[in-house]
Amino acid sequence: MKSKLILLLLLLVSSVYAQQNVHSKPSALVSPQINEDNSVTFRLHAPKAKKVEVMGDWEALNGRGTMVRGKDGVWEYSTPVLPSELYTYRFNIDGVVVTDPANPFVRRDVGNQFSIFYIGNGCADYYQVRDVPHGSMTTTWYHSNQLNADRRVSIYTPPFYGKMNKSYPVLYLLHGSGGDELAWVELGHVARIMDNLIAEGKAEPMIVVMPNGNVSKQAAPGETSENLAYRPVSTNQLPGYKKGTYEMAFSEIVNFVDATYRTIPEKSARAVAGLSMGGFHTLFVSVNHPNLFDYVGMFSAGINFNGIDMQLPPYADLDGKLKKYHEIGYRLFWIACGNTDFLYEANKDFLKRLDTLKVPYEYHESSRGHLWANWRQYMLKFVPKLFK
Repeated sequence: MKSKLILLLLLLVSSVYAQQNVHSKPSALVSPQINEDNSVTFRLHAPKAKKVEVMGDWEALNGRGTMVRGKDGVWEYSTPVLPSELYTYRFNIDGVVVTDPANPFVRRDVGNQFSIFYIGNGCADYYQVRDVPHGSMTTTWYHSNQLNADRRVSIYTPPFYGKMNKSYPVLYLLHGSGGDELAWVELGHVARIMDNLIAEGKAEPMIVVMPNGNVSKQAAPGETSENLAYRPVSTNQLPGYKKGTYEMAFSEIVNFVDATYRTIPEKSARAVAGLSMGGFHTLFVSVNHPNLFDYVGMFSAGINFNGIDMQLPPYADLDGKLKKYHEIGYRLFWIACGNTDFLYEANKDFLKRLDTLKVPYEYHESSRGHLWANWRQYMLKFVPKLFK
């Protein structure tokens, strides 16, 4: 009898939890609405609001728009025609910034949440799921002796990985300040980019390894031993920022990946690339480990070196290390930056430095600034150059 009562209580509890969202209904508003001409209309029901604005990352009108209130308390705004891209946006309601309650699709960037939408028929087609063979995204842990911690890493394996007797080249892809091992997955849409490029024959099947570059943290917020006590912040607010420890310990990640996955453990089958702070890391990972990587990609790299102790062993004698790397040899040194990026001049100065040293490189200059729209598009250009 007692066991029957316990079973009944368990069923009742499970029913309560199963019904938690029973009253959840889809919004009657359509927002965002992608129009036939690729303009976008946003709507928000806020009858008591006095002023509502849209704040997005599209280039037209600097991504800003003042919404107009209708008689029913629904505010509305339509953008100009937008080019193909994945866009993020939020609403500012009388000074309070929120995501779009009618749009369930959101992404985290550092400590902020953004609603998203896609404009297709262009680069954004690579950021969406297509009916093609899919690779797998996993998170796993490795132990770093030099950092004295277990650390988490995100890893993409290509379609059919493990189903045939084949080993693969590896791209190590590094995030920017405030990012973590999930940044390239969620905001960079790496798995979708790789699936679609591979399916079109534009990229070699490869493994993509995305480590956490915050040396004082094991993993993304909520995924560390601190649990929810670790709130996301920019990396320059964390201990160990640009002290060179991460760069010098990077071979531990390579050794773990080679020991755990079906890799081609050769310099010719490894690439390293990163955005912003990850571009800084990429530079010093490559020149301090010149026998590890044949391909280097620096996206809007944070290489102004302001406030950095360039006498620290990982950073000292950069010119000498660049010359040595060139002498040992590599296949590609690829640099990209937007012409309105706040790091544009620093990157141009670095190109002059390479010219003086006669260190060869390829340079791609885009429009716009320091944003994910550029970094995703750089991936579309960089990845097809690898391992050919």
